[in-house]
Amino acid sequence: VAVTPSNPNIVWMGSGDQANARSSYSGNGVYRSTDGGSTWRHMGLQDSHHIARILIHPTNPDVVYVAAMGHLFSRNQERGVFRTRDGGRSWDKVLYVDDGTGAIDLVMIRTSPDTLYAAMYEKHRTPWQLVLGGPGSGVFRTDDGGTKWTKLTGLPSGNVGRIGLDLSPKNPNVLTVIVENLN
Repeated sequence: VAVTPSNPNIVWMGSGDQANARSSYSGNGVYRSTDGGSTWRHMGLQDSHHIARILIHPTNPDVVYVAAMGHLFSRNQERGVFRTRDGGRSWDKVLYVDDGTGAIDLVMIRTSPDTLYAAMYEKHRTPWQLVLGGPGSGVFRTDDGGTKWTKLTGLPSGNVGRIGLDLSPKNPNVLTVIVENLN
């Protein structure tokens, strides 16, 4: 759930469990409420199944970013980072690695909202096994609101699993990254 900073009546909710465990339930996309959560409208990304994070631009509530993991038990195209600039009427897939790698975390520098970091997570779940990671996992940065992304260097590479991100509230130039290094 994400609440619009400039209008707390506009609330976004992503469906599907992002824990990616055997008992995780899939969802059917994202929803938006314009009345503080009393009523909800489906806004798309139905095949994304597992929404990990939603970020809303701090001054423009029509700009929303969604980190989607995609299908848990199969590969699919609707995964990665999506952006809307029109309040959810249309979506652009702005960061995509491949059909087995989804976005598991997303953070924004609130004082510079065109700068975002995305954690991508390559995973595949079967009833008998969880493939925890791969070379598709990594951290990406954009400085133009999601149009162009660059993979960060200096972090573990190769067989990398789940990644978590956080920005320091005192100094937004400090990014903390926790990496499941499977090498």
